[in-house]
Amino acid sequence: MREILDAARQRWESLLGQLNFGSAQKKSLAAIFAVVIVASGFVVVRGGATPIEAPVPLVIAPVLLTVDVAGGVKKPGVYSLPANSRVVDAIAAAGGANPGTDLSDINMARVMKDGEQIYIEPAVTRINIGRGVVKRVTKKSGPLNINRASANEFDSLPGIGPVIAARIVAYRKSNGPFAMLEDLLKVSGIGPSKFAQFKSKVKL
Repeated sequence: MREILDAARQRWESLLGQLNFGSAQKKSLAAIFAVVIVASGFVVVRGGATPIEAPVPLVIAPVLLTVDVAGGVKKPGVYSLPANSRVVDAIAAAGGANPGTDLSDINMARVMKDGEQIYIEPAVTRINIGRGVVKRVTKKSGPLNINRASANEFDSLPGIGPVIAARIVAYRKSNGPFAMLEDLLKVSGIGPSKFAQFKSKVKL
């Protein structure tokens, strides 16, 4: 550090000797030069004493969503899946659907939301009667679960025909489970008066 300052001072005195400045001007320049030299030396010394730390790598934790898979699957339960997983991924995590399960009303490609339930309608029991095979469907009592009911079950509600029933199932298939009963008002053909007719006969 001392060698650097001495060399700088000698160069400055040589430069001042070549300039045609008065005594006061030379003193002012000398003072400015001294401040610059001291500040530069401080930066050099400080910079040499401060170790350069390597940047800490940023670790981003994977984002997960939690879903409940219930109904006609081999391993019903709650599963944690990567963000943007689809319904087909949740069913696969639950061991797949049981044999004979009808998945035609489920949008397998839909991206799931955290905290939702994927309900797979269990396969109906089939019995042989004579020469044919018929389905034995157990009649359900009580309000219909709007996130589980089929188009035929919606069709049985007051004021809901097969066309609107199909729209309800299609809306649920495209947009995911209903969050509240009033979400049925978003389905084309269902207004406040029609909704009031069957509101007491449905549930979440």
